[in-house]
Amino acid sequence: MTFSIVGRDAATGDLGVAVASKFLAVGALVPFVRAGVGAVATQSYVNPNFGPDGLRLLSEGLSPQEVGARFKAEDPGIAHRQFGIVGADGRSVTFTGPDCHAWAGGVAGADVAIQGNILTGPEVVEAMHAGWTAAEGQPLPRRLLAALRAGDSAGGDKRGRQSAALLCAGPGRGYGGLTDDWVNLRADDHTDPCAELERLLDMFDLLFGRPTETRELTEGELNWLRALLIRQGHAVSLPAGLWDADTEAAAWALYGTENLEERWVAGGGFDPVALAYLRKQYGE
Repeated sequence: MTFSIVGRDAATGDLGVAVASKFLAVGALVPFVRAGVGAVATQSYVNPNFGPDGLRLLSEGLSPQEVGARFKAEDPGIAHRQFGIVGADGRSVTFTGPDCHAWAGGVAGADVAIQGNILTGPEVVEAMHAGWTAAEGQPLPRRLLAALRAGDSAGGDKRGRQSAALLCAGPGRGYGGLTDDWVNLRADDHTDPCAELERLLDMFDLLFGRPTETRELTEGELNWLRALLIRQGHAVSLPAGLWDADTEAAAWALYGTENLEERWVAGGGFDPVALAYLRKQYGE
């Protein structure tokens, strides 16, 4: 009833899971990720204990293959289960029990495990693997989503669509750099959940992405910004001329109200992505 991909970015160590299903809120049951440890997808008459137990066993030094062997030995319902595991070192395993509903199967390789059940056919898993390969070099959330969308386009869950989720973690990736928890997005009940997940990821990248470049504002842009700050009530008046402390304080307040604080740059540098967003929101 589900197709998923568990992946690792070999360059950054980021880990994540993307999943879609004809099942309400699949993101509440299938994906589990811990930075520096690994990622697990548990599905098909899901055993939700596989997630936390799998991460604990990986943290204790077991390989994904050894974790999978423990699951198979200890779970009496294993014949109906399916899981994929990728460790922090890129080792991986996928498993499909013999009693999973057809079509069911998966593929695993370095840094990736892909699996699905009640699919239109093996072409779904094949398309996901091809999508993963083709998206090499993209940030992990984008690469996982590209694979998920490829599987969806190839037929996906043969019962239809309902929900999708994307969960990723990486060193210092979280809000404010304070945690490793990174992307956590869900479309719990939607007619086109993979497309909705992509829309949400676009919004996430805008609001929680960090600047990749900065520049000083032109005189015209700075005048526009100051007028906006006054209109929005972040300042009563602001002096003309170069960037100053009053303008900075008012701009920081604007960033906070727009949820752009992850894109903040102190000292008069400006993130072009944030500037473009503000120009679109408030006009020229």
